[in-house]
Amino acid sequence: MSVRKRTWTTGKGVEKEAWVVDYTDSKGVRRLKTFDRKKEADNFAATAHVEVREGLHVADSASATIREAGKLWIAARERAGREQATVAQYKQHLDLHITPFIGDTRLNALNVPAVRSFEDQLRDEGRSDAMVRKVLVSLGSLLADANERGLCTRNAVRDMRGRRGPADTRQSKRRKAKLRVGVDIPTPEEIRTLCGFLSGKQRPLMLTAIFTGLRASELRGLPWAAIDFDKSELRVYQRADRYNKIGRPKSEAGERTVPMPAIVTNALREWKLKCPRRDTGKVDEAGEPIRVLDLVFPNGQGNVESLGNIINRALIPVQLKAGITVDTGKVDDEGKPVLTAKYTGMHALRHFYASWCINSREDGGLGLQPKTVQERLGHSSIVMTMDVYGHLFPKAEGNDEMTAAANALLG
Repeated sequence: MSVRKRTWTTGKGVEKEAWVVDYTDSKGVRRLKTFDRKKEADNFAATAHVEVREGLHVADSASATIREAGKLWIAARERAGREQATVAQYKQHLDLHITPFIGDTRLNALNVPAVRSFEDQLRDEGRSDAMVRKVLVSLGSLLADANERGLCTRNAVRDMRGRRGPADTRQSKRRKAKLRVGVDIPTPEEIRTLCGFLSGKQRPLMLTAIFTGLRASELRGLPWAAIDFDKSELRVYQRADRYNKIGRPKSEAGERTVPMPAIVTNALREWKLKCPRRDTGKVDEAGEPIRVLDLVFPNGQGNVESLGNIINRALIPVQLKAGITVDTGKVDDEGKPVLTAKYTGMHALRHFYASWCINSREDGGLGLQPKTVQERLGHSSIVMTMDVYGHLFPKAEGNDEMTAAANALLG
């Protein structure tokens, strides 16, 4: 590796000079890189010498753009068998948020200051903090894939995270509001009222959601084979994604067994007699189509029900009947206020189930320990459970307990 001065004369007779670093890269290919100043050339030569020795160096001409690396990254995720919905989200991050701003940037030029500038640019263009975090995670995954392919030497996203201390992480968590009972989590009174208005297919579906805490995807993919009426429990081992494809839960912890109270067991027994059956595409000896019981909460043809139908035909209508509503601030043609359902997502019922598991028995709950709550919800770690629901657990350090402990200490 050498650093030498190069001088030449332009066609107009102007003398110019530059500094050239002449070296052989990790693959044995001779490379030349030109700098305006000797100091820059010396710095590059020192860095490149170490990178070549460790087999990490990638020449600028061999470095791909982020746009090119993104295509390879998406293809790798598809080959790895990632869910269609997950790959679609990666493509959205790449096409809408990454490529438009830094798609033509070469990977070797993407350092920590460049990533920070990209982060600021996303916020300036109106992206929310949550979206910015997700996009940076996707960019970090893209760079990790490119690094494994030898297209770049460093992952600037991970380098930036390493520089940010615990204070930045704590501040980010503070900005995320805690779930509130009566706002994000239905109150016990609202659930009691809701249950009084359940009928038809709504009843087994909503009762199962309320008293087992299954995710909407798990409810949509729940098969009758997973229901054990003798033990009053159900097993979660598959789910339906947004494209109505049946697959395994996203994490190993998602596969679990959940006990069912008698009200859910009885409702499911009754519903099983009326549940639509799925057409197998075969016919019996009489030429009649063979239909089988498959999913617990299917559509009219026995196939996977869409999440939109569950919300618009069950969750929202029953709230409107039960009077669990909020004022939209608008009025109809008769001058009456327009009301809408208070809770618009099935996850609100999962939040209630978590609070029901946590609340003490005196308050009508189960009084379960955090680890048991984590297992019931299918969280991948106890950290996730405590981050989301930790503030709902009863606090033992009340004034009475503290006074008794102080008296006992001091005699």
